[in-house]
Amino acid sequence: MNDTDFVMTSPPCGSGPLPARPIFPRVLVADDDPTSCRFLCDGLRSLGAEAEASSSSSGALERARRQAFDLLLLDCRMPGGGALHILDELRRDRRAASAGSTAVATSAELEADDRRRLLRAGFSDTLLKPCQLADLQRVLAIVRGEVPAQAMLDDRAGLSSSGDAATMRALRGLLRDELLLLQRELDALATDRAGFAERLHRLRSSCGFCGATALAEQAAALQQPLSQHAPAPAALERFRQTLQATLQALNGQQQPGR
Repeated sequence: MNDTDFVMTSPPCGSGPLPARPIFPRVLVADDDPTSCRFLCDGLRSLGAEAEASSSSSGALERARRQAFDLLLLDCRMPGGGALHILDELRRDRRAASAGSTAVATSAELEADDRRRLLRAGFSDTLLKPCQLADLQRVLAIVRGEVPAQAMLDDRAGLSSSGDAATMRALRGLLRDELLLLQRELDALATDRAGFAERLHRLRSSCGFCGATALAEQAAALQQPLSQHAPAPAALERFRQTLQATLQALNGQQQPGR
């Protein structure tokens, strides 16, 4: 398959009319499977995104170096190197136009350990194929800053760590105070790589006790590159958005009657 764009002649059944959006995220889809690539590109376009396709890792890397994409949707297994290889090359090349772009790894098989490894490497999320339009909406929401507040807190994980609901609520109150302080200090911390890395390390521990899994994943993704360079603006903005969404979810739980 050549690196080319696909056009969906009609939207998927049941998708309905889409509201007008002021922002149309630019997405690069790297996948060597023609069927997967067709669905991903057409599905993204039906949701209001601008999608470009590449069937090879080298082609995807070249495009991402020349053009600034809002989202990179990268298949884990491609000839010449998959998602990890492409993202690592981009993150190392500070001159690449998409060096700091949001990245999501796609795969037909994905174990829990594989997901954790990808998140530590800098991916914001993973996408298991075959997927549905709802899954594509979820990854686009990361770029648009529309991650729902209810997705920020995992009660099951929090209860598993804290032991009971009362302890979990108390710990989440402490996490809320920690995040309010971090929100005020974030810009200053971003210029202190060592201090920021240590702060993120402590934050991941707090998030683990409270079931704040989304923020823990973003903290891990941001912490890893700090040993080599300052955080990319796009990566820092993703972390900031997740921090704000987690605060909103925690504030909701602090309301009377919750």
